[in-house]
Amino acid sequence: MISYLQGKLVESLPTQITVDVNGVGYEVFIPLSSYDRLPQPGQPIRILVQLVVREDSHTLYGFMTAEERDLFKLLVNSVSGIGPKTAISVLSGISVPAFKGAVVNNDIKSLSGIRGVGKKTAERIVVELKDKIGVVGAWEAQSAKRELSPEEQLLNDAILALISLGYKQLEAHKSIRAALDKLGSKASVEALVREALRAQ
Repeated sequence: MISYLQGKLVESLPTQITVDVNGVGYEVFIPLSSYDRLPQPGQPIRILVQLVVREDSHTLYGFMTAEERDLFKLLVNSVSGIGPKTAISVLSGISVPAFKGAVVNNDIKSLSGIRGVGKKTAERIVVELKDKIGVVGAWEAQSAKRELSPEEQLLNDAILALISLGYKQLEAHKSIRAALDKLGSKASVEALVREALRAQ
């Protein structure tokens, strides 16, 4: 399986790019969200990819962030009727945190407003992904609504880490706050999480 391509960006369009890797040109389809983060043509690039194999084609889809690629895989693998092209449309039409917030909040209107996603598909997305996205998705969506200071971002990342380990949101918040009071604002996310786990 190909995980990423590292080489030189030869050309870029809003929907696809060509990457030269040691003299081999790879055509990669991308969402608009990744297009905004591309370097200029001729510059070095490292792009995460997902290879989709069909009977009549082998297609590479590329992403500038791991969150985008994870959501692409979740959509293609977990929602019946959604293929790679629709998944790319979703990523082009809504940010990852906003998508997670829409799923958690049953916001069919926002999801069905994405090009290529009708009301029935939006309803299927909510039904099939709500449990998979869960509390962490809601927390990320909430945080994305406001700009976080570096300390708030640190706190947020540490809380998310505890939630992903099975903590309840309130419990995670209290534990990380206590760890931050003990270790100070210079502590890393890893140090805060370790301290919170040790204090249990």
